[in-house]
Amino acid sequence: MYYPVPCQVAQSKAQVCVQTHTSTFAPGKVSKESTLARARIERPVKTARNDGCGAADSSRHGLTLVELLVVIAIIGLLASLLLPALSSAKANARQVACLGNLRQLEAAFQMYAADNGGYLAQNVAFEPELNRSFGTNSWVYGNMKNESDATNALLIKIGELFSYAPQPLAFLCPADSIVGDGLPRVRSYAMNSWIGSGEMETEEEQTPFRVFLKDTDLAAGMPSAIWVLVDEHVATLNDGWFLVTMNDSQPFANLPATRHQNAYGLNFADGHAETYRLRSAVTHIPERQAEAFTEPSSPEISVTNPDWIKLKGVTTSP
Repeated sequence: MYYPVPCQVAQSKAQVCVQTHTSTFAPGKVSKESTLARARIERPVKTARNDGCGAADSSRHGLTLVELLVVIAIIGLLASLLLPALSSAKANARQVACLGNLRQLEAAFQMYAADNGGYLAQNVAFEPELNRSFGTNSWVYGNMKNESDATNALLIKIGELFSYAPQPLAFLCPADSIVGDGLPRVRSYAMNSWIGSGEMETEEEQTPFRVFLKDTDLAAGMPSAIWVLVDEHVATLNDGWFLVTMNDSQPFANLPATRHQNAYGLNFADGHAETYRLRSAVTHIPERQAEAFTEPSSPEISVTNPDWIKLKGVTTSP
């Protein structure tokens, strides 16, 4: 507010009459001194509510409650739109990294064969006593159902492929969050039971399908259509041997992983890697920490299940 201070206006400058030589005032005219005096006098007086910037201060005010609630609602809406996209991008990045691991392990698999007269690294099925597996040329050791084995990186390092892929994390899927004794697992992958082992010839007598013990066996069986390593589900991952029964006696006795948005990765004998998406709702089995160190288990799955038929189709050849 302005509080004008009362004052007297300065008298206008007198004018002198030429004839009578007397002083007169020019009516309706205001002297320069009077104008300046009025300007000085009518300046606003500062008060506690007016510091000289009253016009600017009167336009400043905070958000009302309604405006604040609108802003919060807009932020919440944007977050709900962006968070799923960010989550999906993170999942896709892990899936790409998993395929990178599988390609690296396939390169190691091929280099081992090149250095060992064409013989493939052995694929040893689970032995109750770990030391019974020593002395073989197994690609990996350890039972992932045993917590001490599951977190022991030494069992990765003494495997035949580690010399060619000397990074322990290459054996672990980036999306595998299972822990044992407070430590992450060291392996997520398993090898095709028809590769590096003759056991399937015993399992399926008079089978028309071949096992692959040398790189020449793989070359004869269309290597671009024979998978080698697969990302295995936590419910069945134990040894490094992934059982596929071509006679349909046990469909999905070992389950592929579902941690990549109901998809799993696998590499092939020619060096490439792919992601297979599980189409059947029966195979959309969530991976839980509680199943990590229990006995391997899998649901009953029909021999006509499309996911089972697809995996069988790239497991071996006649």
